[in-house]
Amino acid sequence: MAEREAPGREAPGGDPEGSKEGPATIDFDGLYRRHAPHVYRFALYLSGDRSTAEDIVSETFVRVWGARDRLVFSSVRAYLITIARNEYLQLLRRRRREAELDPALDCRDAAPLADEQRRAREELHRVMRGLRALPEATRAAVLMRSEEGLSYEDIATALGVSSGAARVMVHRGRARLAAARKE
Repeated sequence: MAEREAPGREAPGGDPEGSKEGPATIDFDGLYRRHAPHVYRFALYLSGDRSTAEDIVSETFVRVWGARDRLVFSSVRAYLITIARNEYLQLLRRRRREAELDPALDCRDAAPLADEQRRAREELHRVMRGLRALPEATRAAVLMRSEEGLSYEDIATALGVSSGAARVMVHRGRARLAAARKE
């Protein structure tokens, strides 16, 4: 269960201190507690469905557990997000259909809402629809940058593109979301 970390690399539990002393042991519980909310949020925004997001999070950490003896981390969060994205892509291939938006985000509630709440809900609906309309790789790049705070280099590694391409994807995705927000 122990592994050797390269100097300056983050230990699997997300603690950079583990890498300074050589062998590091995976603190799986700490890893899960620290990163599961981020992976869940990413999966939820990617899939648009809470149940699907929960499944993706579970499968992501099952994969990490299964490969714990072979892992070397340069960025724990980027690694987990990459696994979550791959799980989502596998799910899409299995389902061959698009996940539906959470009904809680539907702006056609029967209960009357105050104008401000209604407008905010409609704007959220437009942004979510715009997010779902983005190509999957662009959507993932935007979410990795805006929601997870990943660097362009980490995004590029996760998506298998250059850093410049990651920047372009994020920029174009944000521009399309801004246009969708105005519609």
